[in-house]
Amino acid sequence: MSTVNLVGHNEHLNNFISLYKLNKLPAKILLSGKKGIGKSLLINHFLFKIFENTNSKLLIENSTHPNLLYIKKKHDKKNIEVDQIREVIKFTNQSSLNNKSRFIIIDDVEFLNINSANALLKSLEEPNKNVYFFLIFNSEMKILDTIKSRCLEYKIDLKIKDTNIIVDNYFNDEIFVTINNTLIDYYSTPKFLISLVNYLRENDLSISNTNINQLIKNIIENKHYIKDSFVKDYLNYIIELFFYNHINITKKISYSVKKYYYTKLSNIKKYNLDYETFFVEFKDNLLSE
Repeated sequence: MSTVNLVGHNEHLNNFISLYKLNKLPAKILLSGKKGIGKSLLINHFLFKIFENTNSKLLIENSTHPNLLYIKKKHDKKNIEVDQIREVIKFTNQSSLNNKSRFIIIDDVEFLNINSANALLKSLEEPNKNVYFFLIFNSEMKILDTIKSRCLEYKIDLKIKDTNIIVDNYFNDEIFVTINNTLIDYYSTPKFLISLVNYLRENDLSISNTNINQLIKNIIENKHYIKDSFVKDYLNYIIELFFYNHINITKKISYSVKKYYYTKLSNIKKYNLDYETFFVEFKDNLLSE
């Protein structure tokens, strides 16, 4: 991912580099923005500039640079666990390579639980000299105010024209303009669209002719909401696209219906319920045409 050209975030990149060279880079930075918009990529390109040699670039790409600590939620866990945050304390007490700055990058900070958040707060309140924190936050979710208040927040967004460039560059083809217009909106991120195109191809679905209703039908009929990584990562957004199309464009569905299904979906996640009943009802009531 890190070798990908940085598109749309160069202003933030140049700002971080300038601040760092002036010894004015904030020690605790929160990068907030939609999932898949390029926050991690922005940080990696910043680190390429800080540790400017070929060997360092490879170490950064592989998350093995001795002056960097990467933490994120493990795939088989629901939260970032306190043992992972204890690695932060251990890391900050170690000596740095060549007396260079050390950077702690914590992705998915919205998945900190109470214990891991409290452990992190102690490190944020008393950061060691020459240690910098980059916290990456999916702005569609929530984080503790105590974490947010201790960081300087940079809101990361991306223009649609830049998303177009990123998607086309990834596939080395003019793919963006071929995506069915019900599967894309102004807020679609490059990572979502790239994952979407890959999903459509893997399931022998047309990129241009598959609309949002057909996509959801395919997900339900194949029960991809259970194990498909694309669907699990972007289920909420896919449902959001469905209601956007049918409330704002076709005007066939009311806001009260949207609220009803959003509440049901929220309760499934909150109480760890089964998706089966939700999707049977969704298909029977909203996809029957």
